[in-house]
Amino acid sequence: MEVPKDQIAILLEHGLYNSAQMLGCFLVSSPATNAESLPHLKTESLVLLGDSFFREREYRRAIHTYKQALQYYKMIPKQNLTSSRSSLSSNRSSSPNSCNGLVINENEVKFKIASCHCFLNENKAALVEMEGIPSKARNLPMNLLLGKLYRISRHSRAAVAIYKECLRHCPYVLEAITALAELGSTAKDIISLFPQTLNRSGRAPFDHTDSSRWLQRYVEAQCCMASNDYKGGLELFADLLQRFPNNIHLLLEMAKVEAIIGKNEEAIMNFEKARSIDPYIITYMDEYAMLLKLQSDYPKLNKLVHDLLNIDPARPEVFVALSVLWERKDEKKALQYAEQSIRIDERHIPGYIMKGHLLLAMKRAEAAVSAFRAAQELRPDIRSYQGLVHTYLALSKIKEALYASREAMKAMPQSAKALKLVGDVHASNSGGREKAKKFYESALRLEPGYLGAALALAELHVIEGRNGDAVSLLERYLKDWADDSLHVKLAQVFAATNMLQEALSHYQAALRLNPQNEAAKRGLERLEKQMKGVDPDAPEEDEDNDVEDADGDQDETELL
Repeated sequence: MEVPKDQIAILLEHGLYNSAQMLGCFLVSSPATNAESLPHLKTESLVLLGDSFFREREYRRAIHTYKQALQYYKMIPKQNLTSSRSSLSSNRSSSPNSCNGLVINENEVKFKIASCHCFLNENKAALVEMEGIPSKARNLPMNLLLGKLYRISRHSRAAVAIYKECLRHCPYVLEAITALAELGSTAKDIISLFPQTLNRSGRAPFDHTDSSRWLQRYVEAQCCMASNDYKGGLELFADLLQRFPNNIHLLLEMAKVEAIIGKNEEAIMNFEKARSIDPYIITYMDEYAMLLKLQSDYPKLNKLVHDLLNIDPARPEVFVALSVLWERKDEKKALQYAEQSIRIDERHIPGYIMKGHLLLAMKRAEAAVSAFRAAQELRPDIRSYQGLVHTYLALSKIKEALYASREAMKAMPQSAKALKLVGDVHASNSGGREKAKKFYESALRLEPGYLGAALALAELHVIEGRNGDAVSLLERYLKDWADDSLHVKLAQVFAATNMLQEALSHYQAALRLNPQNEAAKRGLERLEKQMKGVDPDAPEEDEDNDVEDADGDQDETELL
């Protein structure tokens, strides 16, 4: 042969993809690979050229070339195929540069085509290719991709069956464990899939002894997360972290959960610990960016985004972090970044959460509902419920808000935040304040340190003229919390009772903790006018919204 085929394989193996691509062009155009007389050589040459395109991320060219190869593959006489398959069966691999046998593996080429479609976000086309591979011919990477595609297309039963097959083949495929947990499988069901057959040494490959117990704990932790039992999941992850200190994956999982449930300080600490071990991680860094914004730590947020852009500017987490950074400066640009994150990965939940918050801030509440619903369909955590409830309240759709809050309470019966959500809906109208008070108090009994419920209850006390109760409640929390919002609320209460010096002290304390706190800035400006004897314009009161919710009273009483 004029152009040695094995040399292209060597170039691919050594990562010299551009050289392989150029040499491949000579190979496929060589008269020695005549399609009519030697279709098998033409087929192999095209697959090698396709592999070079794949590795250079030229996915359209790779798909086109692989499909050409499959066309020539059909021209190979059947007797040639039969004689070559025995040599292929002993050396099968799913990597895009694995065609070193006499004839290509048709199923692996289809897998490569499907992989290209996935990189191009063409999931339907990818699924068509994968479904063309017989189940008995699929290996582990093929099953993982097929499970992902079924999940994206919302074929949950088919996805569960495929992920189970992955774990029967290898119990250590952690992404299959997480997927099954999120699709509703119990820990017992997942663990029962782990293989029990004896290997040559006479021992089971997965023997459920102490050496493998960590994997069972990991399964239990993921199932807790999927069922919104965040407390149980955190305890299991913390237990695993003791056994595997400085495990970046566990630190990130814990930080993500802590961010969701509002343990912001702990989440930031774990995110920063993970970054100190590996400064180039991108996973969940958009969650970290949101926390930094909540803390108004813009220098750190700015540096984080700069670092992420230098690591990999094409990841969805980077675009969410950009959206978080730009929210304060340009909401439209921030929204574009959030939407870009979703275009890159249509299952990226933080992208939808960020998009929903931005749309709500831009007074586009109906569109915000769609964004929060999309997040909820992917995984219903407390943030998607909070977004829905607050958006429905902004639209004055009280019944819808009440339904969404009760849905959250039923999904997360041990969540103080879910109880507070129901309270927020009742507090939105004068007739529901007594119910709201009960829900806030229940939330504080369940989680005494939940500052959000304390602030909401204090606000209720103020509205009903119980300023003394509000002050005593907030001052109890002041002993343990250095929080700017707590100082702002106390300042507002003192200002309402004409205790202007105390109000001034708390506004100043809030701004020392967070110089970017807009409520503190506005409150201080208003207070200074009062102290000068100028009557500032009173803030507009929200109109009361009456709620007819008798149908849900019995459900709420049972859940409380």
